[in-house]
Amino acid sequence: MATDYKKLWGGALAEIELGVSRANFATWFKDTDIASEKNGTIFLSVPNTFVKEWLSSKYHKLILKVMHTMHPPVRNIEYIISAQPGKEKNLWGGGHPGAPDKIDQPGFNNLYIDKDANLNPKYTLDSFVIGSFNEVAYAAATAVTKNIGVAYNPLFIYGGVGLGKTHLLQAIGNKIKENEPGAKVYYMTSEKFANDFVSSMQNHSIHCFKEKYRNYKTLIIDDIQFFSKKLKIQEEFFHIFNSLYERNCQIIFSSDKPPKHIEGLEERLRSRCEGGMMIDIPKPEYESRLAILESKTKERGYLVDREVLEYIASAVQENIRELEGSLNSIMGQSRLKGRSLSLLEVKELIKKNTRPAKKVSSGKIIKTTAEFYGIKEKDLFEKTRRREVVKPRQVAMYLLRADTNTSYPFIGQKFGRRDHTTAIHAYKKIDNSIKKDEKLSREIEEIRSLLYEKDV
Repeated sequence: MATDYKKLWGGALAEIELGVSRANFATWFKDTDIASEKNGTIFLSVPNTFVKEWLSSKYHKLILKVMHTMHPPVRNIEYIISAQPGKEKNLWGGGHPGAPDKIDQPGFNNLYIDKDANLNPKYTLDSFVIGSFNEVAYAAATAVTKNIGVAYNPLFIYGGVGLGKTHLLQAIGNKIKENEPGAKVYYMTSEKFANDFVSSMQNHSIHCFKEKYRNYKTLIIDDIQFFSKKLKIQEEFFHIFNSLYERNCQIIFSSDKPPKHIEGLEERLRSRCEGGMMIDIPKPEYESRLAILESKTKERGYLVDREVLEYIASAVQENIRELEGSLNSIMGQSRLKGRSLSLLEVKELIKKNTRPAKKVSSGKIIKTTAEFYGIKEKDLFEKTRRREVVKPRQVAMYLLRADTNTSYPFIGQKFGRRDHTTAIHAYKKIDNSIKKDEKLSREIEEIRSLLYEKDV
């Protein structure tokens, strides 16, 4: 029986899509297909030389693994260019691929990263999906682009993985470049900064390193938590920060946690980070998750039943990246089957692909809450009405109930209460307060970030 290569590659794409970012998938796997098969070798048709080289060097192992799993006779992948005349030139919008000025072909806008600013043009403020969970961060980002170095300097955005921090940071840079084409803007990760510093030390070119970074009008550093315990790098960055700040240059940071919870961050650098505007991006609530899914399906022209979107929004709660990943999986499987998936199929797919939530012990909740509020664990169990103890105790009780579904009687006993009414009161009080008290809501999210952060 002849192999249906269109169906085979469609299934392979659905699997590959799970293992790469949406941006990379859209960039490198667009306009690819199986051309033929011979003696265990699949010949994969690609649109141009650049895609051929990238797939063979970056994704070859993944493609081969997926293809062999789906079609065991496959032992090798070869990439062949099958493009219409002039297509490769049009991709770059110019004569040579080294420094393209413009990308004309739709769908390939993220092939070109602005080398001077290290910004990806696909990240814009217009494409940023706004919900109640991130509207403050969006508003601050917009304000910065209109008042560079004045509105919020530095701007420090923090939150868990997959919540859109990188998108927002790069969007700020792109908007500034759009408003002022000649502006010296640069985006980078803290790891890249560290590598540049070490390289300059090894090459005895530290003066060039300092001059480079002190000349930017806007410097954007992503994932600053990786400066943790790197004292020499922190010292150099501290001086660069001061130089930029004194000249009213804009400085923007992101991290997975607020400065005070970045272990091994020097006090003087922590103070600088906290000296401007700090904004938390918490996990999106149900309404925002649903709005994001609706936006993404509309953006891609993909019709999904409302009940399916509602189920995804209720089942996938961690971050936007997992939401998109689940949606990509459903779209890929629908493409493979040639029809929309039923709600039951969607439930099975999400159950298979969604990682189980990390469990946390009651002891860790109590310990972390006490440390966060600067009191001793034993204080939480004392029968006292002191304000500095009552609030942390109620927060701990709330988290025990909300995050571990611990019974009220157990919580009451844990805190030495005769009955569970105290636990019920604590839960309801905090649950109602976080809906109105933004400061308390941020505190709860910060405690959760400490509870669920990855083990190092």
